Amino acid sequence: MTLRIGDTAPDFMADTTEGPIRFHEWIGDGWAVLFSHPKDFTPVCTTELGYMARAKGEFDKRGVKIVGLSVDPVENHKKWASDIWETQGAAPNYPMIGDTDLRIAKLWGMLPAEANGGADKRTAADNQTVRNVFVIGPDKKIKLILVYPMTTGRNFDEVLRVIDSLQLTAKHKVATPVNWKHGEDVIIVTSVSDDEARKQFPQGWKAPRPYLRIVAQPGQAKRG
Repeated sequence: MTLRIGDTAPDFMADTTEGPIRFHEWIGDGWAVLFSHPKDFTPVCTTELGYMARAKGEFDKRGVKIVGLSVDPVENHKKWASDIWETQGAAPNYPMIGDTDLRIAKLWGMLPAEANGGADKRTAADNQTVRNVFVIGPDKKIKLILVYPMTTGRNFDEVLRVIDSLQLTAKHKVATPVNWKHGEDVIIVTSVSDDEARKQFPQGWKAPRPYLRIVAQPGQAKRG
């Protein structure tokens, strides 16, 4: 199964470090980030899990829940948390899914359906494609998919930046330009006519080209 942006996020039941969840029910009416790992006690993932624990407050501000997944048992996740705390200064403060039978990894297209063996029979290299970040919206649709190699730590500040952009677009019919950061100018989406735009943006806009209408970020509020 290949997932694309705009697809409904596959629902599932799973055991986690914080008890069993049904994914769609756990998301509720908010946003969520699911990020996956090929194996417990791996070095790059250790740094990522610690960073996400420290950054959780930023996701909370945006109404975004975090859940991790690793192709190992929940009991191992709990042991790994001690290492993460000791080396990164923070342990996971969000649920970690155990996917020992690879069911969720396959359901989400991170491993091929024919992948065999349980977690104990596979190495991190066998599971190297289980290195995804998914952002899911309140409508349970996938809004972002990022896939990283095992040797490159993920940039979760970039994930926050994308969430800011996605949430802004969902509310105000604007898009964000290259390297945009919260508080900077945005672009009126092409599906909004000039007549509509005048009502929505009475202060006007700059238009170096008719299709490129630049306007101050609407509803701007400080982060922090």
